[in-house]
Order: sequence, then C-alpha cells, then structure tokens
Amino acid sequence: MSKPIVVGITGASGAPYAVRLVEALLAAGSDVHLSISPSGREVFRQELDLHLDLADFSADSLLSAPVGSGNSLSKLLNDSTGGTSGLARTGKLHYHHYQNFLSPVASGSFLTGGMVVCPCSGTTLSAIAAGAAGNLIQRASEVHLKEHRKLVLVPRETPLSLPAIDNMRRATEAGAVVLPASPGWYHGVTALKDLVDFVVARILDQLEIENALMKRWGSE
Repeated sequence: MSKPIVVGITGASGAPYAVRLVEALLAAGSDVHLSISPSGREVFRQELDLHLDLADFSADSLLSAPVGSGNSLSKLLNDSTGGTSGLARTGKLHYHHYQNFLSPVASGSFLTGGMVVCPCSGTTLSAIAAGAAGNLIQRASEVHLKEHRKLVLVPRETPLSLPAIDNMRRATEAGAVVLPASPGWYHGVTALKDLVDFVVARILDQLEIENALMKRWGSE
C-alpha cells in the first residue's frame, strides 16, 4: 500500500490545480491528508464561486459542490474535451484544520510519501524558507524538509520579486522542489483541462505516482 500524501492549499491563484491534484491522487489510490488556509478558502470563493467551511469540511464540498455554472469542478474538467477521464476515487481524503498542530501530519513520526503545497502563496513560501511555521501547512512542510521527504511547492505569482526568488532558492537548498504552475503547450492543448492536467501531471511525476494526464514529449 502506498504511503499517504499531504496536500496544503494556500492563498495563491490556481484553485483548479489543487482540486485536480486531490482528485488525481485519490484516483491513483493514495490517501490524501488535506489542509486549507483561510486565504486558500478565499481563493476558492473568488476563482470558483465555491464556499468552503474550514470548521466543518467534507470531501464533497471540494470535489462535488456546484461551481459557478452549477456543475462540479470535477465535471467541468473531465467533460471539457467531450469525454471523461475516469478518475474514480479509490483513496481516502482526510481533512486537518490549519490550526490543528496536534494533527498527525505535524509530526515526523507520521510516515508519508511526500507533500505538495498547491498553490503555494508567497507568504507560505517565505515561512517555509525561513523555518517559521505559523499554521499546520507550514509546519507539515518543515516536517517533510527535516525528514528529507519530498516537498513540492507550486507557486503561481508573476512577476517574481527578488525576495520571492531568494525564498525559492532557500527552499530548494533545504530540499524542496519548486514547481511553478507554468503549463506547457506542446502536448496538444485543446481545452482548459489540458493546461490544468499538465501541471498536475508534473506534480505527480515528482511524487513518483504513475499517471496519464498528459501526452508526453516523444510519445505516440
């Protein structure tokens, strides 16, 4: 059985990436331990018209709740090319409040297969680079660095300030993988889903989780 994956969602633009990532991890059979910051919640409201209750959270509120036009985000992504991706949930989703420092993911004794912060805000990046945890997402990130486990940070902000670039350098030197949400266009982009899946596929590659979300360079 694969080890669980920790996912932190913070207040940078890119909520669709986060939802698709959780969906793909669950479909791959990975248990997901999820935490969402208050700023992350506000991004979901702004970008997807999706209102999450961080105090009383449910998996359906993230993956199946109406988004804007009345369809779930999963349906919008899966059906955007006229078909479905077949991402049935087989893993389990475990939610942890961002202020709960007694959560298992706050301890190095809780074994995981890695962690992703997607999207990763500049404030979160700064806290991780400085080792100054102010919430569970930042603490879990510190744990993955100190235990030398895979930590993937997915920033989206552009342009980048010098402090942000320096924080990326420091995080990389500490052992994190900085993976900007910069989708490529060489894999036959025809819909929104293709751009979202490109980034999510690269994240899954870093976690060594097999996926077929995108057509790979050189493949038939």
